[in-house]
Amino acid sequence: MVSQPPYDALLLVSFGGPERREDVMPFLENVVRGRRVPRERLFEVAEHYYHFGGVSPINEQNRELMAALRRQLDESQHPIPIYWGNRNWQPLLSDTLAEMTRDGVRHALAYVTSAFSSYSGCRQYRENIAEARRLAGADAPQVDKLRMFFNHPLFIDVHRQRVDEALQTLPAEQRGAAGLVFTAHSIPLSMAGGCEYAAQLRESCRLVSEAVGDGANGSRRWDLVFQSRSGPPQVPWLEPDVCDHLRENAATLSETGVVVVPVGFVSDHLEVLYDLDVEAANVCRDLRIPFARSATPGDHPDFVRMIVDLVDERITGRSERAAIGLLPASHDVCPENCCPLGTPMGRPPAADQPREA
Repeated sequence: MVSQPPYDALLLVSFGGPERREDVMPFLENVVRGRRVPRERLFEVAEHYYHFGGVSPINEQNRELMAALRRQLDESQHPIPIYWGNRNWQPLLSDTLAEMTRDGVRHALAYVTSAFSSYSGCRQYRENIAEARRLAGADAPQVDKLRMFFNHPLFIDVHRQRVDEALQTLPAEQRGAAGLVFTAHSIPLSMAGGCEYAAQLRESCRLVSEAVGDGANGSRRWDLVFQSRSGPPQVPWLEPDVCDHLRENAATLSETGVVVVPVGFVSDHLEVLYDLDVEAANVCRDLRIPFARSATPGDHPDFVRMIVDLVDERITGRSERAAIGLLPASHDVCPENCCPLGTPMGRPPAADQPREA
């Protein structure tokens, strides 16, 4: 009898987003279902999508990532099929797990489009997968999530390459001293206190900054800031906000220039485009700060290689985990109490403004 492989599929799991104007409000209603979010707030967030014609680029970017992954997996020792399911819009996870069940998939790995540990970026996706498996029935495949990759050397190097590319768009005399402003989605402090989100972000920023180097004019400044804060104003969230930071440091940054690095995101989806390329860029324009924004990993060949490496380490069971810096590689299996939601007032970002992970 031929033994079956321990894993027979890869499942890409993401947030999802509308791909036409008429889908924006139904999508937002999906995001906030079961939560008391004022209708006016949904209309406000919808305007961010309408600014780009009602189309979020996240789905198309995931299609591109899938195609690149399929090519690299086919060329690797693990040519397993790839499926894709979203939390909030088609293709929905529940539909994808039903398809996998019909196809006879028994044991899948899941790659989630989030590099950092938090309720929204890890545990909630595991809960989504568990619910989709329940709906698919008793024959649904087992699904094991790949580990977080905030300190994988290829993740760091892709960001280093992206920052180097962005620096080249600044005037030559500012490339050496330009400050790096790393951004990530803010989360409530009550949520941040129960996970390693902030510590992992700081470590990634430090590693990328060191990889980029000091430049020609000495020490290069870097800061970690946050974006897309939402929720009731009385609930404290991680700060400072990226636009507030740019305003407060305008005197220095107008001399050195700035590269904004969306280290907390893996694709150039709508939040990156609106919060950084529109809002932050407008602040820099008004304050005469030379501005560049580095691209996210997207489907960069080295980022795809990283995902294939994560697949390989789980399929082969190798104990050595690729990780650099001061923090160890993330665990393969999340503990029961990993990344709790936080207090009732500390809702995840999707409670008020959708997060595209």
